[in-house]
Amino acid sequence: MNIASEKRKSNIAEYILYMWQVEDSIRAYNLDIAEIEKNVINPQNLTEEQHKMQVEWYESLIDMMRRENVEKSGHLQINKNVLHQLVDLHDILLKDPRFPEYTAEFYKTLPYIVELRSKAGANPAGEIETCFNALYGMLMLRLAGKEISPETQVAIARIAKFIAVLAHNFHLDEADKLFPHKD
Repeated sequence: MNIASEKRKSNIAEYILYMWQVEDSIRAYNLDIAEIEKNVINPQNLTEEQHKMQVEWYESLIDMMRRENVEKSGHLQINKNVLHQLVDLHDILLKDPRFPEYTAEFYKTLPYIVELRSKAGANPAGEIETCFNALYGMLMLRLAGKEISPETQVAIARIAKFIAVLAHNFHLDEADKLFPHKD
């Protein structure tokens, strides 16, 4: 839980990827808190209070996953909401002439997004979700020790750079530093 909170404050993109990984970890342990406690929480050598908080956090996520019917796949609404916030900000930044650098980063990335969306089949995700799906897919490939083609590495580097710019703007916006105040 503390990792998620820190990532939420420091890097919204890392937060989303981390939470998606937590969702998949919970699924890997069949939503069984005893298995999660044994394999995920206990190895962290936490204080008794931290341990208790971690168990409660995982139990609440498991409960949400069950209530939202995302036990097998999909994402929790709390994670979708963060992604929607990024999409909304993305749309605002693209339309605002004060952010030409952002627009330029997006259009440098767009060919990779289009290619990925064409491979997604009948239900392609939106542009921002496509970027996160690509970054998460790369994370999973790396964790599995799979070989990654040079073309994929170039695409992921471009996507990561664009998402980093979006994440930076997101945190500026949260701190009320992105748009000038109207008094």
